[in-house]
Amino acid sequence: MEPYLSPLRKKFAPLLLIHLFIVLLVASASVAHAGIATFPFLPNGYSSIRVFDNKGRFVGRILPEKRYWVPIERIPAFLQDAVVAVEDARFYEHSGLDFRGIARALVKDVVKGRMAEGGSTITQQLIKNKYLSSEKTIDRKLMEGRMALDFEKRYTKKQILEMYFNEIYYGNGAWGIAQAARLYFDKRPEELSDAECAMLAGVQKSPGRYNPLGKSADVMLRRDVVLRRMEDLKLITPAQHANLRAHPPQVMQPGQAPSYVAHIRNKLVEHYGPGVVEQGGLDVIAALDLSLQTLAEKTLREGAKKISPKLQGALLCLDTATGDVLAAVGSVDYAKSNYNRAFFARRQPGSAMKPLIYAAALEKGISPSSIWNDTPVSYGVWKPQNYEGEHYGDLSLRQALAHSNNVVAVKLLNTVGVPDFTNFARRLGLSLPPPNDLSMALGTQEVTLNDLVQAYAPFANGGVRPEARTIVRILDRKRQQWTENPPVLTPALDPATAYVMTGMLKDVLTYGTAKHLKKFSMQHPSAGKTGTTNDYRDAWFIGYTPTVVTGVWLGYDKPKPGGKGFTGGAASAPIWGKFMRAAVAAKPAGDFPKPQGVVSAFIDPSTGYLAAPDCPNKKEEFFIAGKEPNQYCPKHGGDALPPVQQAVPQPDQPHPEGGEEEPSGAPAADEEPQTPVL
Repeated sequence: MEPYLSPLRKKFAPLLLIHLFIVLLVASASVAHAGIATFPFLPNGYSSIRVFDNKGRFVGRILPEKRYWVPIERIPAFLQDAVVAVEDARFYEHSGLDFRGIARALVKDVVKGRMAEGGSTITQQLIKNKYLSSEKTIDRKLMEGRMALDFEKRYTKKQILEMYFNEIYYGNGAWGIAQAARLYFDKRPEELSDAECAMLAGVQKSPGRYNPLGKSADVMLRRDVVLRRMEDLKLITPAQHANLRAHPPQVMQPGQAPSYVAHIRNKLVEHYGPGVVEQGGLDVIAALDLSLQTLAEKTLREGAKKISPKLQGALLCLDTATGDVLAAVGSVDYAKSNYNRAFFARRQPGSAMKPLIYAAALEKGISPSSIWNDTPVSYGVWKPQNYEGEHYGDLSLRQALAHSNNVVAVKLLNTVGVPDFTNFARRLGLSLPPPNDLSMALGTQEVTLNDLVQAYAPFANGGVRPEARTIVRILDRKRQQWTENPPVLTPALDPATAYVMTGMLKDVLTYGTAKHLKKFSMQHPSAGKTGTTNDYRDAWFIGYTPTVVTGVWLGYDKPKPGGKGFTGGAASAPIWGKFMRAAVAAKPAGDFPKPQGVVSAFIDPSTGYLAAPDCPNKKEEFFIAGKEPNQYCPKHGGDALPPVQQAVPQPDQPHPEGGEEEPSGAPAADEEPQTPVL
């Protein structure tokens, strides 16, 4: 045996010294500790804020971030007994160091050939958690022993136990019994059942492994160790042991829709002040549909990762009638990044801004059948171009929008007028701070996804703009009082303008820059617009049906080119389509209702005039009443007066500094960003 023990004795000389010094310790060290409670006391009657979706399904909880102190009287006796039993059975007998435990640990360490057992008492564990590191060194162990002896002289056993429960870590960010009881069981410590106490008592050995949200087999195995130890010490009877094993506690699972719940938290703090989270006691009925939220998270995550694992994105779905935010995802992976890009990230929308300019033009009497020429025109030193400098001659306004023609968009904005357009955008809820210039036609003004989705909503909702709503009502559980948060609806457009605009945006999905969504749009009448910023840095698609409007944004947090195929049509529109197919699957496929004030007429699409008898092509077009053509096509036997609604822009504005240009207007081509010409 001696030849075997000698190497071991040599190997474990430092370990033997540790235990020897601890046994011989008689000196004490002063511990700077003013009072026991180092945090505010946990308020009586506290309960968390609970969030439910619009169908009453539980979504998650909003918990305080502060740490609270719980006096020993509010910690169940069962939990105290369970922790003492499994961690330090001689806690009430020793004076801070358990010499029997040290000797027993020494034997196990030698047998196992490593420092497997520390022999630490509850007092030592408290010292290590509160004041020291976890490194296994002689100096640290000596300091721990001296401080433990001093603690036992300064404080009673109950005081030490109280400090222990309030200082130890319970996993998943929960420090102390107040946070642990709240996180895992949504209770105050005094409300914990015996089964819940038994589970929490086993956590200290390895919080990452044995916390109640850990692997079930490991958690139950550790819980059983606690119960067996309690039975061995006759703290519970065999019958109690069997009953507690047979009835494990129900653990609160992590909440769903973390991005949405975090936004609700922000809204509550914004309205009630930061104290509302610490006070708790509320039930929040949110506007979200949990099924749609889960679908949105999955669709965005999978769609973005197909393009690039580092790509970020956001998706927001709004009920057109109420403004209810049915789904909002602000990150591809919330666990890795909790920044909510759906509500807070401001990015250039590119051509997704163009529908607002076209709607402003409709209000000024410019019709969708009017013919525009996309030959580039200079504005000072700036000469906007289509993709790769191509131009296609005469296009109807309808065609120019479907193909996202840049030159026509700039000419149209010049005709509408920048000041009038910014006022018009403000009516739609979109604030465009100065400087404002013609580059706005190419989407250079930064906006949030939430802002842009709300600006599109009046097109789907008969001209009425709904304000985005995430909270429907709130119940104060203590007072049993409800607070309602009704929808906020504001007339923003003439219903006829909204309807004609929607008709134009339908073409984007049938033959324009998102034409791969044609099948969906035939099954579920829908309209929308792609957007891609300069150098393919941002990809957008905002689209809507009569019931919902959904926006998707993709890009990198630190803007950089996404590659030539990274466009709104190729990257964002497919995500929109996949989400919307499921979102509207159970809804009736009704079309947008035509309001009063809209008239239709057959025109010659090549001229924009009323179709004459000899016109080879005739197409039905919708107009705002009183704005329809009143002359027949001069090319095919009609009145040869000059065409109405034509506009010849004048180069009267300077080139906007930093302006980024947008997708080409190439007929029958997918949207691609054009190269800026300076």
